[in-house]
Parts: sequence; structure tokens; C-alpha cells
Amino acid sequence: MLTDDLLADPVALTRALVDIPSVSGDERDIADQVEAALRKPHLTVTRFGNTVMARTELGRDTRVVLAGHLDTVPHADNFPSRLDGDLMWGCGTSDMKSGTAIALHLAATLTEPIHDVTYFFYDCEEIEAERNGLNVIARERPEWLAADFAVLLEPTYGLVEAGCQGTMRVRVTTQGRRAHSARSWLGVNAIHGMGEVLRRLESYEPRTVVIDGCEYREGLNAVMISGGVAGNVVPDECVVTVNFRFAPDRDERAALAHLHEVFAGFEVELADSAPGAMPGLTTPAVADFIAMVGQQPRAKLGWTDVARFATLGVPAVNFGPGDPNLAHKRDENVEIPKIIDGAALLRNWLGKEK
Repeated sequence: MLTDDLLADPVALTRALVDIPSVSGDERDIADQVEAALRKPHLTVTRFGNTVMARTELGRDTRVVLAGHLDTVPHADNFPSRLDGDLMWGCGTSDMKSGTAIALHLAATLTEPIHDVTYFFYDCEEIEAERNGLNVIARERPEWLAADFAVLLEPTYGLVEAGCQGTMRVRVTTQGRRAHSARSWLGVNAIHGMGEVLRRLESYEPRTVVIDGCEYREGLNAVMISGGVAGNVVPDECVVTVNFRFAPDRDERAALAHLHEVFAGFEVELADSAPGAMPGLTTPAVADFIAMVGQQPRAKLGWTDVARFATLGVPAVNFGPGDPNLAHKRDENVEIPKIIDGAALLRNWLGKEK
């Protein structure tokens, strides 16, 4: 249970959230607990599936969004959490339960912000875009996302990370002809045929693109491979799944066209895709927030739901306490002072209670 004592302390709240298992697709328990914690007189709380929304209705001139996802990647012998000095270790500490804890802490304790605030705590961010909780809301309840500015509390190590890369997964398939491995000349080995695809990936030279002073590095990588029938059969099919992280100056159509060029002569099937987001640093709301942080923004190397808001015309940035370089790692951790500082900065930005 997320008690008022926990809600008042973003560090203790981070640990409490980390210790609720919530691998993508299994967020009901954590969503139940977050929903219960948000039942405060100053908030209107609504739920759609395992996405929980809480809103202030103070009649302010502007509305901002603070959003954090509830899910994590699968555990890797890093659950539950543990403390070691100024470090908190555990699955989700960086990506992104420390950021989500800050949003939940502010939602529960900041009753009179200078902006109206919509808080989102959503599911399935770490898996395919179709199941992403904010994507579902954008499709089913788009009016919930209306705002003047949005902050995604993704791990940025206390800096503003602008925009985000797009992400695309395709399946590249080679076909062969089955045969008994003792008479392999009668068949065509599809796994051997995949060698050319892997060579193209190995020799691929990704672009680096600078937009608004932010450097976006693209990447093209095989992330899964499957093939084979039995230990004595020449396989007739092999499939490699390729993930393309592309700079936001490409749209999804251009990204897919590029992959067809890279793998010309092979069967390429789109599996999953989400657009990137341009930095948009000249937007007044973004510029004001950057001034509050007081440090030069950098490019977001990864996909986040800023793209969801950008598609709807809502300027958005990434800002959270976690280190993005530790996301999804076995030794994932977060620095406790970063949680404290991030919570203080956002409280100051939203305005102290009257």
C-alpha cells in the first residue's frame, strides 16, 4: 500500500514502486495501488485499463502534463531493490520508476500548482507501440492528452533531452528448400542465405544528424534471429528481426523505404513502428522549462512518448532523474540525490502551494 508517508518522500516512494513487480503486461497491481494513492480531494481520477489519469481542475490559464510509465523490462536478478549509500539498485530504478515516483509524489502533495496539471501513469511502454497505454489513450480518449506542454519523466540524468528517435522493427526473411542434412545438396539452406543480410548489417554506417544543436545518432541492429527445423534437416526459412533507430528528420515512410534499400533482394516485413519527434526547442514553453533546468539540452537517443504528444501538436520534453545509459541493464540503479533534486526542481516549476 502506498501510504501518505511514502507519497511525501519521493525516494521512499521510488523504492516502493520498484518493489511492486510490473513487467510489461502485468501492471494491474501497481495500477491499482497508484489509483488508490491518487484518490485525493484536489484530483479527479480516471482509469482506462491499466492507465491511470489524475487531473487538477483549478481553472488555470495553462495545463501541463507529467507522465511516467509503470512497466519495466523483465527482471535480471535485480529484484527487489536494494540500497547502497547514495545508490538505489533494482529493475526500473532508472527506467523509469524514479521519474514516475516524482510525478506521483507531486500529484499527491502539490494541491495548488500555478498550472493545471494532468498526471499520467501508464502501461506497456516497453513493448510494441500498439499496446502502449498512451497510444491507447490517444486512440480512444484523445481529449485526455490536451495540454500546453508535457514532460515525460524518462531517464535523462537530470538534463532536458529533446525530441526522440523513431523506432522501427522489420523481419527480414530468407527462403530455402528442405532436405535431409545427409543429402544437403538436394536442398537450399536458408540460414546460410542469411549471411548476406548479416554482412550488410555489419558493414552498415549509420548517420549522425544535428537538429537544433542536438546530435541524433542512428542505429541498425539485428535483435533476434530464428530458423531451423531439426538437427538433421536443412532449414527452408530463416528470419532475422532488425531494429532501426532513426533520427527525427525521417518519418516512418522514409525509414521503411531506407530499410528496403538496405535489404534489397530480400523479403522485408514491417513488424512495429513509432515516429520520432523533432526537438522543438524554440517553442516558448520548452524554452522556459530549459531555462528553469539551467543546462544545455541534448538529443534523446531512444524512443519516448514525447512523439505521442508531438503528433498531437503538444510540445514535450524528456526530463527525469535516472541515467539513460543504465536503462534495461542488469546493474540498473539510480542516484538518490538525482531523485531529490528532480522533485525539487519540478515542484519549484509548478509553483509552491498557496
